[in-house]
Amino acid sequence: MKTSDYRASICVFCGSRPGDDPMFIRSAASVGAWIATSGFRLVYGAGDIGMMGAVADAARQSGGPTLGVIPIHLAKREIVGPCLPDCIVTEDMHERKKVMFMNSDAAVALPGGPGTLDELFEVLTWRQLGLHRKPVLLLNVNGFWDPLLTLINHQIRSGFADRSFRTFLEDFDTESGLFERLSGLGR
Repeated sequence: MKTSDYRASICVFCGSRPGDDPMFIRSAASVGAWIATSGFRLVYGAGDIGMMGAVADAARQSGGPTLGVIPIHLAKREIVGPCLPDCIVTEDMHERKKVMFMNSDAAVALPGGPGTLDELFEVLTWRQLGLHRKPVLLLNVNGFWDPLLTLINHQIRSGFADRSFRTFLEDFDTESGLFERLSGLGR
């Protein structure tokens, strides 16, 4: 699919595990399907397991283009077969994050573990340093990210981050709010 065949690219950071709440997987599938049916390309971590797999499967089943990016050491562990040939294999995790974000117009974080936090904070730090102005969005499924938002507010109150840092991360409690925010991309 040529670049002109999709409006913009949305990078989704999320877990390679399904989590313990069935709503996590349902939200991942909903996000993937919405990205595809809205004319966007999904950029994701190329794994076909857990939340990542649900996002990618839904996007592909809805006819949308995808770009998977995975470091060579995870390629066998996370099962990348379905993303081929639209897959980039990187040397390491650092390059993976850079390639994913460089090929995206916005980043969305869904529930996930330490890797998702690493990806999210890397792009937030890049934003804080003025390296980009792309939207960084959080889907707070069933309050999953509430402790993180409390921590960020605590960091600001404690003088370790400027108040502007909080504006770099837009959080949404509903898929519809997230979709409304993303719908203006690429126009």
